[in-house]
Amino acid sequence: MSENSFSINTVIEDALQIIKKPVGFYQRMPHSGGYVEPMIFLVVMAAIAGLIVTIYSLFGGGLAGIMVFGMSAIIALPIAALISSFIGAAVMFIIWKLMGSDKNFETAYRSVAYASAIYPISAVLGLIPYVGSVIGIAWGMYLMVVASVEVHGIHINKAYIVFGILGALMIIGNVSSEMAARELQARIERMGVNMEEMEGKSPEEIGKMVGEFMKGLEESQKQSDQSQ
Repeated sequence: MSENSFSINTVIEDALQIIKKPVGFYQRMPHSGGYVEPMIFLVVMAAIAGLIVTIYSLFGGGLAGIMVFGMSAIIALPIAALISSFIGAAVMFIIWKLMGSDKNFETAYRSVAYASAIYPISAVLGLIPYVGSVIGIAWGMYLMVVASVEVHGIHINKAYIVFGILGALMIIGNVSSEMAARELQARIERMGVNMEEMEGKSPEEIGKMVGEFMKGLEESQKQSDQSQ
């Protein structure tokens, strides 16, 4: 991206370069020039991802709560992505320093922010249970390996070991969380059916049904904690 101008076409061109030729992009990426352009790039990528989530929620999301989230995703995701980008860059800055990088925080931020090019594709892949999140995390870690080598001058073997381990931990945690979330969603949907069954029942019977539902939630949470 040019350091003196901005256009949506430039953002798209950079995103395609990161997706198709990440090595070449990170080799040419400016190490300085301010935070504005990488921030704008990240916000645009997150907004596109939010639009994808919104469209899915309107046509295939199912629960009303998911639709509400989808409608707000186009605004919420860019804000969340912008905030988390600085947190993620701070973590990566420390990791890269420990690995031997002599680059400053701005370079670390740029390395992380431009990796957001995969957000829209990750949003689509995320519609595939479990597989989508695994591919998204693996791809993100690969981009961090490329940034480590081409920007921070770290040996490729060291980069693959560090980000391979980090990616594996993230995948395990993400899959466990997704399993728990899907189990919770299934129980809530069953609760919706049970609400219809409550009509005409006595307060004691309703209380028993609610108690069984809460017990099921507790068991689900315990299973989630054990898997982590």
